[in-house]
Amino acid sequence: MPLITVPPRARLTFQHSLGLLRICAVVLCLCGAVSAQLPFMNAGPDSAFAQIDFAQLYMGTTNREQQKNVEQKAQRQHLVDIGLVSALDLDASNKAVEEYNQAVTLLKTQNSKQAILHLQKAIAAYPKFVLAYNTLGLAYLDQQDPRAQDAFETAAKLDPKFPGTFLNLGTLALSANDFASADANIEKAASLNPKDAKIFAALAFAQNGEHKYAEALQTIERVHALGDRGMANVHYIGAAAAMSLHDYDTMQRELSTFLAEDPTNPLAPVARQNLDALTKHKAQMALSAKAASVQQASAAPNGGVQTFPNTERLKSQLNAMQDEPETGACETCTVPPEPSPSDPEATSERASMSPALATRGDLFTIHQVVDETALFFAVSHHGHIIDDLSVSDIQILDDNKPPNRILQFVPQSKLPLRLGLLIDTSGSVQGRFSFEKHAAEKFLEKVLNGESDLAFVAGFSTEVSVTQDFTANPAALGKGVEKLTNGGGTSLFDAVSFACWKLAAYPEDSRVAKVLVILTDGEDNSSHRSLKQSVEEAEAKGVTVYTVSTSESIRAETDAGRVLQVLAERSGGEAMFPGDLHALDTHLSKLRDLIRSRYLIAYKPADFAPNGKYRTVHIVAQKDGQHLQVHSRKGYYARHAEAQN
Repeated sequence: MPLITVPPRARLTFQHSLGLLRICAVVLCLCGAVSAQLPFMNAGPDSAFAQIDFAQLYMGTTNREQQKNVEQKAQRQHLVDIGLVSALDLDASNKAVEEYNQAVTLLKTQNSKQAILHLQKAIAAYPKFVLAYNTLGLAYLDQQDPRAQDAFETAAKLDPKFPGTFLNLGTLALSANDFASADANIEKAASLNPKDAKIFAALAFAQNGEHKYAEALQTIERVHALGDRGMANVHYIGAAAAMSLHDYDTMQRELSTFLAEDPTNPLAPVARQNLDALTKHKAQMALSAKAASVQQASAAPNGGVQTFPNTERLKSQLNAMQDEPETGACETCTVPPEPSPSDPEATSERASMSPALATRGDLFTIHQVVDETALFFAVSHHGHIIDDLSVSDIQILDDNKPPNRILQFVPQSKLPLRLGLLIDTSGSVQGRFSFEKHAAEKFLEKVLNGESDLAFVAGFSTEVSVTQDFTANPAALGKGVEKLTNGGGTSLFDAVSFACWKLAAYPEDSRVAKVLVILTDGEDNSSHRSLKQSVEEAEAKGVTVYTVSTSESIRAETDAGRVLQVLAERSGGEAMFPGDLHALDTHLSKLRDLIRSRYLIAYKPADFAPNGKYRTVHIVAQKDGQHLQVHSRKGYYARHAEAQN
């Protein structure tokens, strides 16, 4: 039985660099290869973002007061002892603290360019400001500026006893697959702060990449002992390490622990598939003396306040989306989903997608990359859906050139559906919440067709809560809707990123249609991810987003409405604005028909170059001499050359 993992291809983004690891799934399969996805990591209350907030509060208040008694001095020392601030930071001047605070505020709104200027001023005012150097390094990372390494190294020289610096250096090394450097730096961070479970989780990943499998398992046990709340993914590292040691009992235990700690994680279906395969494998071993072939494993990193529909926060998010990308590379996206071998006409083109493994050094890939593109799109005329097109009615330009070959053209109704339903449960929708849940239940009753279609239900406020995982049972989905409760802030962008990743992570052996439907007013006020990042996530994962506004407006005339429009239209979906709550049922019924009447076109693009650049896509549809309106995504990011191996 081939036991398969994915080689590290991590790209470090700003949010991911904040002490968060991107961890690959261990994928076991008895009959062919199954692609693993990188897990979505939410910058929640336990993340390094929260630590920066805490440090900001401390630096902005406690540090500027006279410490007059032993208790206050003990509190200051405690912050140093737990690794929140450097001892040198306690002497930062008021000017330096003010500049630092302004920078942190800007970072929380994804304005790293301006934050860099304030951090540089903070360091100029106090050259020994270790926390400012570390935060500057994170801001440089967001700008893809190589000076990040220098900033972290300067912080390390200033205070070789501050663990956060070495964790940052280690995470930066992980992003470059330099596991030896990562291991050394994170090991030092762990020795300086032996009670931080997050540091040990990072260490376990580095050790696994360095082929120190036994040490990685010991480190994971320590993570578990320290308390691994919110870090269930670390047990995938344990499964990978155990697989390399041929220790299938430990492997089974690690996967079971992962499922027990986070049963609705996007990787949960893969974990269950892995456990089933492992059970069969062990049975085969009992019946036969022939050992299964084992391939080496390797993993890669990885209540709010109500706002209003027009805010500076939303306006800045929309401004960041003004310019359609043309030549730049996507820094937050993974490789777009590849076509599945479901088209008989294209079988010879995909002969390289067999379960046989190709090697690159001591790493393994599941398959060769095939340079094909698959897009879903809908067609309408004066608001009426057109569902009887043929391939001769379609013209497509990829990067302003016709494709070399059309491989597949089929209606979506012939493909299995993977649907995610996200329902806003924040305080801003309180008055409409019951009606929205009722409308959502009616939508779910009719949207699925048989056992081949699957859907999940999740609510979101400040955090995402999956109340019903993937199922084909409409009644179970309806109960998931009923479980949703109201209250809190709105982290729309975080929720979209999570849902897209969950849809992409589900194990498939044929081509499927991935659709995300969102019921919300669009008033994001709590996300750590940006609108741009969530849009890029949907584009990269091949997810079509449909947004249904729960506001009283029938047009996208507010910032919140325009946010919903951008989320939908950039992914090839549509934004709906019922206005009247009683029109919500009608719009959801229309949405059900719209989802089912889309088309899939798969093709080989002309002059494809694996350079990570954005390739525009333009689809024209005509029938009986009439020009039809096409709803599709605007383009996609080409894979990087290194993704081929």
